[in-house]
Amino acid sequence: MSTPDKVSFDSRGLRLAAHLYKPVPGSPSRAGASIVIAHPWTSIKEQSPANYARVLSAAGFTCLTYDAAYQGESEGTPRDLEDPYHRVEDIKCAVTYLVSRAAEANSGVDADNIGVLGICASGGYAPFVAQTDLRIKAVATAAAVCAGTMARRGYDKDSSNMEALHAQLEAAARDRNSDVPGHEAVPVVHMLPETLDEATAAAMPPSFRDLASYYRTPRAQHPRATNTCLPRSWDLMANFDAFAFNAMIAPRPLLMVTGTRAATRWYSEDGVAKAKEPKELYVVEGLTHADLYDKADEAGAKMVDFFGKYLV
Repeated sequence: MSTPDKVSFDSRGLRLAAHLYKPVPGSPSRAGASIVIAHPWTSIKEQSPANYARVLSAAGFTCLTYDAAYQGESEGTPRDLEDPYHRVEDIKCAVTYLVSRAAEANSGVDADNIGVLGICASGGYAPFVAQTDLRIKAVATAAAVCAGTMARRGYDKDSSNMEALHAQLEAAARDRNSDVPGHEAVPVVHMLPETLDEATAAAMPPSFRDLASYYRTPRAQHPRATNTCLPRSWDLMANFDAFAFNAMIAPRPLLMVTGTRAATRWYSEDGVAKAKEPKELYVVEGLTHADLYDKADEAGAKMVDFFGKYLV
């Protein structure tokens, strides 16, 4: 297992806390291939990104994980802001950081051999970045969602969230007004109950219980992953569309991994449908959305094959 080095890099003037995983000694040579791994909404680098980084570094890849701006150990106020466009910039700046490492002697990083892996919401951000950042040679996702589509339509394929979104945009407006003296502060949004038992008792949808089983149990609970989000995030997410221009990724490859039991499977299907070859949808039997955060054996092996094919 690779123990990561603590590093940092700049993203629009904010310092982002990051972990650099070097290839495990004795692992295959990958010609300096490196992978940026971006975390889900309301998550941190120590959770699902670390699971994939361990699999990929054991297979010889250098991996960079980090906390998004305004979140985790990274700089940025207001805290708990989810800004799709800054999240996109974070990935671009992570690539720039790897390019800077490549300029160092014996760094083990090749500036022309960089891929990106996005998990959950970053499974939307990563393809969005790759559409225009030609430094990225291959892009993969796990349990991908588009934050904008989720704001408009919700978690499930045939749902509509526009009435709820209108209420969220009203809260976003009040949140922004709270910056003006004399206006009342708006509470932060708690995306999940505090415990899995609370989610079960409240008869929350299976998709929420799935997430709570990961984030709100010893399986992945972490004091820096509060699963909270500022209301003003919704007016940044509401008209974001991650996959609309996925065709621009070609001729570079796209792999989207999901599970047969993932409520979000349709997002990956949509993302692949909008892309051009080379592209692949890979579905792991029996896994839910949250399962793909830490049950990374099969998904990780698929990504090793994918990046091993295209980052050489």
